[in-house]
Amino acid sequence: MLTSLIISQALSWIVIIGLVVALLALARQVGVLHIRVAPAGALATSGGPAVGSATGPIATYDLDGKPIMIGGHAHGVKLRLLLFVSAQCPLCKAVIPMATSFAKAERVALTFVGDDDTDAQRTMIAQHGLEGHAFINGPEVGQAYQVAKLPFAVLLDEDGTILSKGLVNSREHLESLIVAHEMGVRTVQDYIGGLKTQAA
Repeated sequence: MLTSLIISQALSWIVIIGLVVALLALARQVGVLHIRVAPAGALATSGGPAVGSATGPIATYDLDGKPIMIGGHAHGVKLRLLLFVSAQCPLCKAVIPMATSFAKAERVALTFVGDDDTDAQRTMIAQHGLEGHAFINGPEVGQAYQVAKLPFAVLLDEDGTILSKGLVNSREHLESLIVAHEMGVRTVQDYIGGLKTQAA
């Protein structure tokens, strides 16, 4: 009886250790997969003004209801990043601190764009310390760029030309907006097509 109990306990520990090893291996593979697919997201977009097209100024409002223009020519501002966010979007809350750090490092003028209840937007601003950043609240800009999912980013040059755009779920996605512009890649399909051409 005692021998059976010992064998049973030994088998249980072997199974538990095996499960722990399998779980660690699975977590590692998920991490590797995340790294491999991360840059693609920033270029994955299906609608709205095309990369390379010039956008005129869009009349909208800031959180205080003050009229403001987004897009078009911005004298002396080389790069502008519009980041579309929502207080109800968990991914947005994770991307916001990355975006502020990215904008500072890349010297990009960052503007947050939302379309939500004013009090909810103010709460999000207070939670993330965004008081020093421009914050637009209204549907006009999102409709103009046909933003369907969040968090979404649009990189503009001084003249309002769209340099790159797409979903941004990580720091790598944000950085890929700059890289895509520097490489002259408009979509992830263009990038993959270029790789296939090089391999042929």
